[in-house]
Amino acid sequence: MSKELIRLRDISMAYDGEIVLNHINLYINDKEFLTLLGPSGCGKTTTLRIIGGFVTPQSGDLLFDGVRINDVPPHKREINTVFQKYALFPHLDVYENIAFGLRTRKTPEDEIHRRVMEMLESVSLRGFEHRRPDALSGGQQQRVAIARALVNRPKVLLLDEPLGALDLKLRKDMQNELRRIQRQVGITFIFVTHDQEEALTMSDTIVVMDKGGIQQIGTPEDIYNEPKNAFVADFIGESNIIDGIMVRDRVVKLYGREFACLDAGFGENEPVDVVIRPEDIDIVPVEQGQLIGTVTNVTFKGMQYDIIVDFKGFKWLIQTTDHSPVGAKIGIKIDPDGIHVMKKSEYSGMFGDYSSFSDEYDELDAEGSDNA
Repeated sequence: MSKELIRLRDISMAYDGEIVLNHINLYINDKEFLTLLGPSGCGKTTTLRIIGGFVTPQSGDLLFDGVRINDVPPHKREINTVFQKYALFPHLDVYENIAFGLRTRKTPEDEIHRRVMEMLESVSLRGFEHRRPDALSGGQQQRVAIARALVNRPKVLLLDEPLGALDLKLRKDMQNELRRIQRQVGITFIFVTHDQEEALTMSDTIVVMDKGGIQQIGTPEDIYNEPKNAFVADFIGESNIIDGIMVRDRVVKLYGREFACLDAGFGENEPVDVVIRPEDIDIVPVEQGQLIGTVTNVTFKGMQYDIIVDFKGFKWLIQTTDHSPVGAKIGIKIDPDGIHVMKKSEYSGMFGDYSSFSDEYDELDAEGSDNA
């Protein structure tokens, strides 16, 4: 059983009358890799800063190992932070950057040496001890910042968008590296990002935030396969989000047709939001289709085609390896486990129609045809 390490209890925060966190409740387990995910301004960085002690919540309690620490200053918490700007000391080499926190604590020299060398090993930088930060790549600088934070043996490492400044390939490498380091040192990592792929790849638990509130907490699989509302479904992965009616348990009606699904527990004939992931839709001959639509746009993506299909004025995205030309009439089939039903929420009707996507392409086509 995992042991709870941190609890945020009914935490609220406002700046200049603007609510940034609205009664947040969250617990974080020891040795967990937890990611706070959401768009900018959703409250994720404020949450991180409250845990780190850089911001004091206006109401609610922050508990660490069962003890309230609202007023404990950052340097007295068993928590260290790696910021997006790594803030390495430019005049110190890698060894001295990592040793800095130990020196300020008057740690004996032989212990400093042992712990710094251990950390260099953990972040795969043995042999780099005498280099200055400006002689390192972005990924190496980041690993020095992580080693400097970990050498003090905190119980928790906070990471605020630390991969934001890296290029795509390096980000991917660092995602794996961070996961490896977290498992090796065996402490809690709390990671802030707006990048859904990063969150899905690295986390044990994802906390999806928007407008100062928590929308959903779950494993990457839960969040992707069982989103709680239209915001989560839209923010994590691509989604077609359609108005439906839950006729009865395991039957949902879309466009006047009944579809078998796996969901139950809704009211009879309750209006619902239905999520269908683009990869869960099969293109079939028109006569076999549960629905029939017209292809309005095709984009080749290497592994697959992104096809926009118009069903009665609502545009769906389908990802498929089969090419269907623009203008073609196609049928689609969706298995019961490809349909996910959600309760209506304040986000209903805001997402899921790919018409803006196709309009952009229509405009490009129109410009092209003018020149013909």
